[in-house]
Amino acid sequence: MLRVLTLASLYPDASRPNFGVFVARQTLGLAAHPDVDLRVVAPIGLPPWPLSRHAHYAALAALPPRETWQGVDTWRPRFTTLPATQGRFHVPALIRRLIPLLTVLRRDFPFDVIDAEFFFPDGPAAVALGRHFGVPVSIKARGADIHHWGSAPATAAQVVTAGRQADGLLAVSDALKADMVALGMPAARIRVHHTGVDLARFAPGDRTALKAALGVTGPLIVSLGALIPRKGHDIVLRAVAALPGVSLLIAGEGPERAALTAAIAALGVGDRVRLLGAVPHGAMPALLAAADVMALASASEGLANAWVEALACGTPIVITAAGGAGDVVRSAAAGRIVARDADAFRAAIADLLAAPPAPHDTRQAALGFTWEANRAALYDHLAGLVSASSSSS
Repeated sequence: MLRVLTLASLYPDASRPNFGVFVARQTLGLAAHPDVDLRVVAPIGLPPWPLSRHAHYAALAALPPRETWQGVDTWRPRFTTLPATQGRFHVPALIRRLIPLLTVLRRDFPFDVIDAEFFFPDGPAAVALGRHFGVPVSIKARGADIHHWGSAPATAAQVVTAGRQADGLLAVSDALKADMVALGMPAARIRVHHTGVDLARFAPGDRTALKAALGVTGPLIVSLGALIPRKGHDIVLRAVAALPGVSLLIAGEGPERAALTAAIAALGVGDRVRLLGAVPHGAMPALLAAADVMALASASEGLANAWVEALACGTPIVITAAGGAGDVVRSAAAGRIVARDADAFRAAIADLLAAPPAPHDTRQAALGFTWEANRAALYDHLAGLVSASSSSS
């Protein structure tokens, strides 16, 4: 039996059901493996008192320190984050909090390996914890954790050092692996580990009926992701504004809401562009299957789950060359990879609307991304680290 301690600061809870939903899906899949016993530690960073009493943190502060989350024993320890320090002290604060917790947990659960599911602050903390408890450590890179924390002055050295010291590394795409190697991480220890998609839930549907349920007639474009500059929703918005009669639904929440609302008004497209806010993941299959095109103008990605989920729904994608774009758009039926500007997105969307690929053909691009394959590869990776560690001790 492989005993896995999954460390994931990016993990959903009752107050944030969509936060790290793909990390949870992967973790739950591994926990269901017949030869795995797994516990989750999902740390929550909070500022010191009295800032922690602010209404913004109330829901997080109210979460139980331990619970059974979707059938898995899950611990939610709090650690202190200091505002205006750009994450510089996250790792030592997390280590201080986790050593006593894992010491207690280890009495009943002598974990064999630590599986860190986000590179910062989880990765550097996991390396220190692995050394303290004498177990191997794996760190998974997902995109922003490398592109942001791996280049930010306050945290870059911590990320790179952890990548060099971990026993094994995972990257969601070949492109992200290359970015990690460019930072100085050892290529021989990095394994590409693709995400999965639930092909039973994400599948083509009656596009006309699904559009009608959304109050849409005519061509529909969907853009998914947090409302932050990196996702480029403003680029897709300007592209659609130049396509008469085409509607756009943007699913996500974040600090760019006000700017996007203002842009919609300035462009005069309020009758065909809507901000949906945060959409529950359970509602995503219907939304994606309703769309004629899913467009996402990301400045950087690892390998966006939204890309694969759209393809599984038979919906072609228009995306930038960010991260693992080339891993998913391998045929004309899958969509287009274009420059990160409104004109390029407008042209590619118009092309797909004029000559739409058959949903069945588009779906073929997603068939290699299954949760079953994801689970098998993760088990093989972690078990290999444990075996190598045992052989060398």
